[in-house]
Amino acid sequence: MRILVTNDDGIDSVGLHALATALLPIGDVVVVAPDAEYSGAGAAIGPIHITQPEVQRIEVDGREAWTVNGPPGLCVYIARLGAFGPPPDLIVSGINPGANVGRAIYHSGTVGAALTARNGGLSGIAVSQEVSADAEVEGQGLEAALANQLWESAATVAAQVVAGFTAAPPKGPVVLNVNVPNLPVDEIKGWRYCEIGRAPSRGMTSVRLEPRPGHERSFRVVMQPGPPNTLAPEVDGGAVEDGFVALSWLSRIEHVESDGGGVGPALDALLTR
Repeated sequence: MRILVTNDDGIDSVGLHALATALLPIGDVVVVAPDAEYSGAGAAIGPIHITQPEVQRIEVDGREAWTVNGPPGLCVYIARLGAFGPPPDLIVSGINPGANVGRAIYHSGTVGAALTARNGGLSGIAVSQEVSADAEVEGQGLEAALANQLWESAATVAAQVVAGFTAAPPKGPVVLNVNVPNLPVDEIKGWRYCEIGRAPSRGMTSVRLEPRPGHERSFRVVMQPGPPNTLAPEVDGGAVEDGFVALSWLSRIEHVESDGGGVGPALDALLTR
């Protein structure tokens, strides 16, 4: 079993290192991560015809690893095509500081790496860990909170998930989103399969444009976070808040039956001869 470990926080993330170490007993681990922060990149691979992707061989905790000058989706994309040796059998992304729940999953680079894996015929597991409610916005943990992260708890849970996943893998490529409470393992209450909620644990509520001194017609975008949300216990964010590991299977983008409203008549008016 060859396991690619990546993330969206960059190669220096403590969570990445903890995850890679925890997975060593399970398979052949190769670390391929962005050379900088790419949080919020989703499943982007970037304009590769312009950026001319580059990689660098480095060491992480004494083991060979690679950095890529692009988002985690790009790391997975080129790894699947053989850039770092034999293509991986499984992608594990994380550990993200901040729960990727609710709408945050649409923008998460952590989850995006797993989605990119499935798009290429591989399964992906995304691993995130909550931070304190007042220090997390839209799935991103603020820097001041990271000193209190119990990375080993999330790494231990992730290793157990990956071990079970590889022992009896689901049929076909799938994406599993794993969110872990920031608690010692013996204080985690259990685990739940969860629906994906609509709201994150804490979201942005307003935005204003702030003029940039000396730059006419140029503004900084200043976003204001709201208070922590109260989430239902059956959704992913609520389960994590209650002290449970939340597991969610992420569906494919699928065709939806619809009459199309006014779209069909509008195109008929243009195209029907």
